Amino acid sequence: MSLNTPVILGIETSCDETAAAIVAGPELKSHVAASQIVHQAYGGVVPEYASREHEKLLAPVVENTMSQAHVTWWDIDGIAVTRGPGLAGSLLVGLSYAKGLAVALDKPVLGINHIEGHIFANFIGQEELPTPFLCLLVSGGHTQLIHVKDIQNYRLIGQTRDDAAGEAFDKVARMLGIGYPGGPLIDRLSQDGDPDFIAFPRSRFEGSYDFSFSGLKTAVLYYLQKQSNAFIKSHLADIAASFQQAVVSVLVERALQAAADLNLDRLVLAGGVAANSALRRLVDEQAPAQMTIYQPDLRYCTDNAAMIAYMGFWKYRNSQESELSIPAFPNLKLSFGT
Repeated sequence: MSLNTPVILGIETSCDETAAAIVAGPELKSHVAASQIVHQAYGGVVPEYASREHEKLLAPVVENTMSQAHVTWWDIDGIAVTRGPGLAGSLLVGLSYAKGLAVALDKPVLGINHIEGHIFANFIGQEELPTPFLCLLVSGGHTQLIHVKDIQNYRLIGQTRDDAAGEAFDKVARMLGIGYPGGPLIDRLSQDGDPDFIAFPRSRFEGSYDFSFSGLKTAVLYYLQKQSNAFIKSHLADIAASFQQAVVSVLVERALQAAADLNLDRLVLAGGVAANSALRRLVDEQAPAQMTIYQPDLRYCTDNAAMIAYMGFWKYRNSQESELSIPAFPNLKLSFGT
């Protein structure tokens, strides 16, 4: 293959989603993911179970995605794999598998920052990236505003000072007794609720684009403690919708203000919480007419291998292969400039 149309196998095992994808050039040819339902009984991801499930699922998932893309081992030009952030054991499963393939096929390993994958998931299949832009990255582990000047050229504008937005969704869902994962369940429940039923607090920091959700989470807890079980049951959708509105209104307000202050006319949503219907609707409603809003396909909001393979294409094109000795980085960060 030419440098512009390499066939890249992408592998994602950062948490509880075992996924693989094939891109040829920037074009996505196939994507297969196996969700781990074993964690639902525990209200969260159990790291040891996650790594064991990856060990069982990864090989058949890779073989399935290759079959769907109609490629053989010898067609592959590079293996892109998530190197972090994520659960250490889960990352090691994917990374070890990728290294084994690289040695067997004599092809490069392309270590991918999972966060970077989320940022550019909006552009899977595109030859050009519409930089610069402001990215609102919102997930279970991150809530950040990032000025993306170009690929691998980032500036951190704002971030959560405590809980990530997705983490707050999970914790409040647990308080409401509706299960895990909290984000999709609260979003679904809120469809039948009144977002103005309760005026939960919104965090604000003078002269800063930062976020905070621990106070909101505590406010929900105190509110529930004062109500009867019968009241909570009859107004469950209203409480969920009010909490959700408090989260998404702050996210949108802060993102649009930062974009305006930086004179950026492109806003990109990324991460698992970018699938939230209230967030997607509110940013469309409140964004100025001259601003272009990028919202990822719902398939690419949560963890997926398509974004990993796509970032692998960019690294391969720019000859940025990794050493075979590359370790897993559970706490990997983006490298921010000024």
